[in-house]
Formats: sequence, C-alpha cells, structure tokens
Amino acid sequence: MQLPDEVHAEITDLCQEGDALAGMGEFDEARLRYIEALRLLPGDPRGWAASTWIYVAIGDVHFRRGVHDKAYKCFHNAVQCPDGLGNPYIHLRLGQTAFELGDHDRAADELIRAHMGGGPEIFEEDDPRYLKFLRARADLNHSGSAGS
Repeated sequence: MQLPDEVHAEITDLCQEGDALAGMGEFDEARLRYIEALRLLPGDPRGWAASTWIYVAIGDVHFRRGVHDKAYKCFHNAVQCPDGLGNPYIHLRLGQTAFELGDHDRAADELIRAHMGGGPEIFEEDDPRYLKFLRARADLNHSGSAGS
C-alpha cells in the first residue's frame, strides 16, 4: 500500500519543518508538526513506513527534552512500524529511555540490539554512560547477550 503523492508530499514537508524547528531548539513546535504529519496517515498509523520515522522524530524531541516516558512510548510505537524492528537507532533510543526510566534489564536488552545492528559507532554521538553501562552488562566481544 502506498500513500497518495499529495499526502506523502505534505507529510514530508511537515516533517522537514519539524526537523528545522527541532534544530533551532523549538521542540514543542517541532512536535506539533510531527503529530500533524502522523495524523495525515489513514487508519492505524503503524501500518505505514512513514510512521516509523515520524514516531522516531517525536521520540527524539521528547528524549532531547528529558521526557523519557513519552520518548519510550514513541520508540515503542516506532519499533512496531515497518522496518522498525531491528533498526539499530530505534533500539538505541529504546535502551536509553529504558535506562533513564530505571528499567535496566530492558535497557541492556535494547542497547545490545543497537550494538549488534550498529556496532559501537552508534553510541558515539550520545552520552558515553550508555555504552559504559552496556559493557558492564554484556560481553560485547563474544556472546552478544546481556546478562543480569
């Protein structure tokens, strides 16, 4: 199933506006653009590929503002969208938000998924404590499984 060209163009425009606003630190306005784009998707938005990156964008806004419970919900939705499961960036953010919410078992699970899919490089732009936490919980050189 494919979105009509006009709808896809409008969603793309709204998300580009949201990206520009987020880049300027206007997170509330950016979030509103992303939500407006999400509402243009017919039916259950999780059935559309566009919803994956829209949920990620909304989640990033919440993450950057420190609203980790809402960020987690957005990334949880994104992982259920087309091409969401196995996406290293989505798993990275799920792990980081779970860590911030105190769910360290889930954080380790999601962070190991991010590491397996994106390598240690996926952690480079974020606080090093997430990779440090993962290294304390998992043998990254051998098994790839998180321990308790």
